[in-house]
Amino acid sequence: MRGVVVALLGIFALVYVLNPGAGFFEIIPDNIPLLGNLDEAGAVALLLACLRYFGIDLLNIFGSKDPRDITPEN
Repeated sequence: MRGVVVALLGIFALVYVLNPGAGFFEIIPDNIPLLGNLDEAGAVALLLACLRYFGIDLLNIFGSKDPRDITPEN
């Protein structure tokens, strides 16, 4: 049951990010300075979390074993 809820949230986030209505449905209107894109950022974070739940870790796309272990290369 939990997987179904996560999948539905992921689908909602994907549709919200793709925005097929060209801005028809907005939680926070984009014309508000500094706050307008926070809803899209939240939808992307939700989508990444849902993908990670199903084993697709896009945060680790560049091969770091742990995101906290990023060290500068000399």
